[in-house]
Amino acid sequence: MNKADADILARVRGAFGSAPPARLGVAVSGGGDSVALLHILSRCFEPGSVELYAVTVDHGLRPEAQAEAMQVQALCAELMVPHTTLRWTSWDGVGNLQERAREARYQLISEWAKTQDIAMFAVGHTADDQAETMLMRLARSSGVDGLAAMPLNRTLFGITLIRPLLGLSRQELRDYLKHQDVRWSEDPSNQNTAFERVRTREALKLLAPLGITAKVLSDVAANMDQAREALDWYTFLAARELAVVNGGDVLFNLRKFRALPGETARRLLVRSIAWVGGTVRGPRRIPVSLTLDSIRAGRSSTLGGCNVLRHDNRVWVCREYNAIQSTRCSIDSFWDERWQLIGPDAVGLEVRALGQEGLNECPDWRATGRPLASLIASPAVWQGETLVAAPLAGKTAGWTAQLAAGEEEFFATLISH
Repeated sequence: MNKADADILARVRGAFGSAPPARLGVAVSGGGDSVALLHILSRCFEPGSVELYAVTVDHGLRPEAQAEAMQVQALCAELMVPHTTLRWTSWDGVGNLQERAREARYQLISEWAKTQDIAMFAVGHTADDQAETMLMRLARSSGVDGLAAMPLNRTLFGITLIRPLLGLSRQELRDYLKHQDVRWSEDPSNQNTAFERVRTREALKLLAPLGITAKVLSDVAANMDQAREALDWYTFLAARELAVVNGGDVLFNLRKFRALPGETARRLLVRSIAWVGGTVRGPRRIPVSLTLDSIRAGRSSTLGGCNVLRHDNRVWVCREYNAIQSTRCSIDSFWDERWQLIGPDAVGLEVRALGQEGLNECPDWRATGRPLASLIASPAVWQGETLVAAPLAGKTAGWTAQLAAGEEEFFATLISH
């Protein structure tokens, strides 16, 4: 192995710190970046210290995908790495194809990882991907978070995603594969200028003579990531001072919230909406700005599946009834992926939102101090059309409602995302 390849192994190994996971998933599409990632990971750890598990997602969108998955499987067999192919079958032709496919890919991989007792999986994003992402977000007038682009680690669907190739270019990885005599596939969509990322890639070639290279943009993204960390930390400190979690809702002291710097208030609101609404990404900047204006003016807003309103000298972020009115589950499941209802008898019962009609059967609801909008979106126990219990609205009947993730988990999301 030459010096350049040995250096690549050391740099990738360094991304995992002093304690790499005992079991590591690797997302491998068959393209050059992910194939290089798999091959490097199979060599950069001490023998026997890390068990690798490769996974390929076939989106069913290209006829070549099945053959590419088979090629990955063959490489995995050669490297003695277990391999699984997952298939996405939910594309309905609505929305941005690349974005929908990416989200589906991460969700499928995360679900697979949980079944394999894998807490971390690696993906093959490179310095070029970092630069392209930053340039695309720059075109959208993104703020610090957008320009910080992709962090080394992030939590996604309860699994840690790691990008150990962010410090390496595509060309370095292609050179590595050639030196190791490893084949890879080229996705023809990477030449299709109908896609924004492909057009951005071409634009980078034109910017290079000005000194705006993938390496430079990647360095700027790293600088912005440091700024993001600082902003997250001050948002966390502010939240500790003025925010509480009450029955699954996030409440801010109105006077202290209005005194926050604009960016801190925006970040706290975005993270609160994402946490209450159960979304991976919070709402976009413009609707958030309009919601902040509404808070100052004393008006209520709906955003990201949540109500944002002023109540009892507080800003109250709660679930929006319209977002969950059709959500139902059995008693032994988590309702809205947040709530577990525990009580004396579960036979023939289900959990769904309380709603206005259910609230009418809770004469003591005002004593809870919670706003009507929050209560009608709260979990309740039903037997057919008969209300059995509504713990958050004062009708307990021996039942309690427990959050899957409580107040400390909310605060943790402010500094890890």
